[in-house]
Parts: sequence; C-alpha cells; structure tokens
Amino acid sequence: MTRFVGLVSLLAALAVGGYLLSAQLGSTGPTSKTGSSAIVEAGNEVSTLNLQQAALALEQFRLQNGTYAGSDVGGFGVALRRADATSYCMESVRVPASHMMGPGGTPASGPC
Repeated sequence: MTRFVGLVSLLAALAVGGYLLSAQLGSTGPTSKTGSSAIVEAGNEVSTLNLQQAALALEQFRLQNGTYAGSDVGGFGVALRRADATSYCMESVRVPASHMMGPGGTPASGPC
C-alpha cells in the first residue's frame, strides 16, 4: 500500500511539473508572441543592414566604373533589380522583402 501511494504521488508531481513547464514555455519561449515578434524585428534589422552594406559596395563600384550597371551585390543577401549609370534599386532576399532605391535612399518595405 505504501508503494502505491508513493507511485501515485510521484506521477502527480510529474504531471503538475509537466503542466507548469508547458505553460511557461508557451508564454516566454521563442514560439510566444513576444519571442516571435522579436525574431521578426531582428530579421528586419538584418535586412536593413544588408541593404546599407550593399549600397556602400555599389558606390565603390560606381566610383571605379562610372556606373552601377554590372555590379554584383549577391554576397550581401540582396538582389540588384535595376541598375544604370545614375541609379539603382535592390531588394533584400529575406521575407518579407524590403528594398532600397539609390543613390542616397533609405530602406523601405516591399519590392522595388
């Protein structure tokens, strides 16, 4: 009888512990609302930084070649959608897409 009571107590403690753990992970883990929004916000910041770094590379290319056309910014996680002698438009390859028109533009949401 004593073993039975001990076993039931152990199972009850494990059940309560499991419930409390799942409740905590649902409100503070990476799948929670705040965790998910932080991940999305960090992704947007990465896209912005990638676009800014690619813009610097495009300016260096233009200084050497006199045009933006023919430059390659694929290593920055962006795709050059349009480039000519005086302007360009590039998009982040991350989803959701953001773009930057240049020279002198700022990152904005959506495609070119």
